[in-house]
Amino acid sequence: MHSPASKCLNMKTDHNTLTANISRRLVAWLAMACLSWCTAVHADSLDSLAKFLSTTRSMRAEFTQTVTTPSKDSRPAKIKISNGSFSFIRPTVFRFDYAKPFLQNIVADGKHLWLYDADMNQVTQRNQLQALGSTPASLIASASDIATLEKEFDLQAETNAEGLQWVSATPKAQEGSLQKVRIGMRVQGDQVFLSQLDIQDAFGTRSLIKFERTDINPKSLTLAQFSFVPPKGADLIKP
Repeated sequence: MHSPASKCLNMKTDHNTLTANISRRLVAWLAMACLSWCTAVHADSLDSLAKFLSTTRSMRAEFTQTVTTPSKDSRPAKIKISNGSFSFIRPTVFRFDYAKPFLQNIVADGKHLWLYDADMNQVTQRNQLQALGSTPASLIASASDIATLEKEFDLQAETNAEGLQWVSATPKAQEGSLQKVRIGMRVQGDQVFLSQLDIQDAFGTRSLIKFERTDINPKSLTLAQFSFVPPKGADLIKP
């Protein structure tokens, strides 16, 4: 016959065992819930990118670009801020029109890539296909679906931050200077907006492009707006 003390001890042991089992189950449940939540978050960002690529046939927006060059040889890091407008019509044409601090135009007309520097009065003309390759421009202006994008980039979903969904894209080809691009997307109802491009190159330079006042599939945007004629008197360079 068990004494009251032994019964109490047994009850305490049973209680501790029950508590430990509940704790283990709770921890396991929380771990599974966290894993499921993280997986869902990651899946959402890739799904959003796929939706952006498939539904956004054209786009027009204003942008602010901040380029940060790392410190080197006791020289401090340099920060350069510029702004302008950006537009594209998939799958072949886009343009960046820089307004400040200097007037510059980068225009892809489907055949050539043009770079016009007004300050130097100089135009550089390149073959568009050869010049672009695995570049940030091909991320947003050329690929019409995620399968096409995955031919050039390794895509990785990231955790949501700054109110945006994020996907990182790493070029599969290693010969270029581009190291990684992070794509930040803002979801509003059924529409996915490109909000930020965070570009890092092999030299440690970071270029952060933020898009505002975005217009998706504007009817007023036509292919004629992506033609470029070098200004008279400008030096034309064909590398």
